[in-house]
Amino acid sequence: MRKPELLAPAGDWEKLKFALAYGADAVYMGGQAFGLRAYAGNFSLEEMKKAVQWTHGLDKKLYVTVNIFAHEPDFEELPAYLKQLEGLGVDGAIVSDPGIIAMAQEVVPRLPLHLSTQANNTNSYSVRFWLKQGIERVVLARELSLEELRAMRFKVKGGLEIFIHGAMCMSYSGRCLLSNYLTGRDANRGECTQPCRWGYSLVEEKRSDQSFPIEEDERGTYVFNSHDLCLLPHLPLLKPIDLDSFKIEGRMKSVQYVASTVKVYREAIDTLWDEGEDAFQDKLPLWLEEMDKVSHRDYSPGFLFGKPGAKSHNLESSHYVRDYDFVGVSLSEDDAGKITEPFEKDTAWIEQRNHFRRGEILEVLTPQGVSWSFEVKEMWDTEGEPIEIARHAQQKIRMAVPARILPYSILRRAKNEKR
Repeated sequence: MRKPELLAPAGDWEKLKFALAYGADAVYMGGQAFGLRAYAGNFSLEEMKKAVQWTHGLDKKLYVTVNIFAHEPDFEELPAYLKQLEGLGVDGAIVSDPGIIAMAQEVVPRLPLHLSTQANNTNSYSVRFWLKQGIERVVLARELSLEELRAMRFKVKGGLEIFIHGAMCMSYSGRCLLSNYLTGRDANRGECTQPCRWGYSLVEEKRSDQSFPIEEDERGTYVFNSHDLCLLPHLPLLKPIDLDSFKIEGRMKSVQYVASTVKVYREAIDTLWDEGEDAFQDKLPLWLEEMDKVSHRDYSPGFLFGKPGAKSHNLESSHYVRDYDFVGVSLSEDDAGKITEPFEKDTAWIEQRNHFRRGEILEVLTPQGVSWSFEVKEMWDTEGEPIEIARHAQQKIRMAVPARILPYSILRRAKNEKR
């Protein structure tokens, strides 16, 4: 049975490179207009051109989001933008608005179109409708159970994609009005402020100066705060369905998130498809441990086993679980060579992302092989002067290491590590 495509978020140029280095088959990104993540790094056309070249050079694919719900003025600049995407050679546009779909088919008929989850496809009749309109792949709504996925695959022969990991939205497939109503920023045009994560109280009409906490069994007030989706343990149930693409949410998440989730799902898919379920179950505890090292909300299977109940919402807090600090990334020899002399034996060049000092234990997440740890014993700045602490944002430092640190490695520190 063919493996599904592993599709990863590329919120900016760095995340794109890390996603591909850690095993993604394809990435999705936004341009500087017409996408639903206005506050992600996003890509200019020149950056997108380089990204396409980089991705295709690795024999992988790149998709661009054009998934806003468009208003009339958007169509003035949209034709030129779509032609530019086609000219760059992107492998597909992710769309949701029927007007944008109609325009794309008119001005760039050869550009493959993927229908966004925002289009709320929850049944085979809807999917077949869109496939007849020329859509190449449908990203299914997240509100589908395992049985519904099986039934849809049986009835539909076209491309089907599902989300397997990432943040869940309290609104149906992300079509939310809260942000627009409360802040004037439209979630359906890429500007969501995530008011579903805020705390709420009840106000009675004639007592507007008094507020009363909304409580659920005395557990709190975060009534919209859904858990994060994690279908990792359930991949053996998804394998026989023969879906085309497994998608990871998170263009606004950190480089560590991208690296960790892509590596885990890459290893999990390869193990399950190549070695079988027994090997998958043997390795699953380590993969789940790795998933817990990434900043996240509590995990749930979403709608896979039916409508989620109270256990799929955190009613006490909207805080993330953060057991590790992301403190740095390794630099390649080419990058380091632009700073100073070539690599010296038993040292590595690191770009700081959070302060760390001599004497701390750091863990190395590497694109290949298992994670390993070491004590920071010696560090030097770019002038070769010894330093005790890497304290400056994105400071480039050289450190003594007991083994080679591969390019694209992530350095992190357990929260209980003394500082």
